[in-house]
Amino acid sequence: MTLINNSNGSNSPIDRKNLQQFTEKVVADLGGAITAVLVYIGHKLGLYRAMADAGKPITSQELATITKTSERVVREWLASQAAGGYVLYDGQTQRYSLPPENALVLVDENSPVYLIGAFQNITSFFKDSSKIMEAFKTGRGLPWGEHDPDLFSGTEKFYKPSYLSNLVASWIPSLDNGKVQKKLEEGGAVVADVGCGHGISTIIMAKAYPKSKFIGFDNHQASIERARELAIEEGLGEEQIRFEVYSVTDYPLYSQTNEQYDLITFFDCLHDLGDPVGATSHALKNLKSDGMVMIVEPFANDKTEDNLNPIGRLLYGASTMVCVLSSMASNGPALGAQAGESRIGEVVRAGGFRKFRRTTQTPYNIVYEASS
Repeated sequence: MTLINNSNGSNSPIDRKNLQQFTEKVVADLGGAITAVLVYIGHKLGLYRAMADAGKPITSQELATITKTSERVVREWLASQAAGGYVLYDGQTQRYSLPPENALVLVDENSPVYLIGAFQNITSFFKDSSKIMEAFKTGRGLPWGEHDPDLFSGTEKFYKPSYLSNLVASWIPSLDNGKVQKKLEEGGAVVADVGCGHGISTIIMAKAYPKSKFIGFDNHQASIERARELAIEEGLGEEQIRFEVYSVTDYPLYSQTNEQYDLITFFDCLHDLGDPVGATSHALKNLKSDGMVMIVEPFANDKTEDNLNPIGRLLYGASTMVCVLSSMASNGPALGAQAGESRIGEVVRAGGFRKFRRTTQTPYNIVYEASS
């Protein structure tokens, strides 16, 4: 312990070892922040894809030629990527390579660990920093639709791998001891995916259960338009899947048959809402007497101190810039991405549901079911 003159003129005891450790941590974080932008650029320019497709170590000139980019800038980008461990560098041959494990994270969109969407989201946060700072000052929040468009497409990319890996394989089978899955498979079930965004979850369910009907609702027009495009790309017709612009508290009964829903889903959105109790109450009103609500939320413990870990750090950060602000923009309770089971349960019960339980979980999500 020693005394160091602080910027405020006071002499406070400073532990030099702690100071050194914290400084090193900050330097590492600064490198990570810069890398986030460079990863986004590497994805957009197809640099990672070209390295993966090459199937062998390549030079900066070869990569620049393949991607039609400037060799000098690509060379500097590669050096940064090598310093961060994202690519490998052979000093003797002056060639760079992308390990297959790294490609699963940076290139393969069907990989369960594909994380390019997260980097795209982070880039959007930098672009929105002035709006976010204004929300800090005013407390008026920031509506989802007013964020940079990179957030919308980044969110699509970020959630898709987890949904592909878990939604049909374990999440739906966990509901009501497998009864929901059976109903979807047998056909005739009608499903509402509320707050569907780009419709990734809706489309995955529709492809897995072709005998049932699905409709996705979201109040963001651009997201609904994107969802419709993706459904067409997947070869799904309107007789099985549709997307409509409605809020979480005013979407209608299934219009083709004017019937209530067998399953209503909320994927990673309930905590964002301005009126989550109203959303659950409306779901109950539109649900069949034997129907089920599935709520997928980010993994979180109830106490803040139990979320102070790398995942919690990531989610609290994103929640500060998106989730809390989205709810505040509608004068909502600002549950945040780390609301926890107790708080989500309170919201569900306040909406009129009598039964609520956790059915399964992954390191990143918790799945809940609610019924009357």
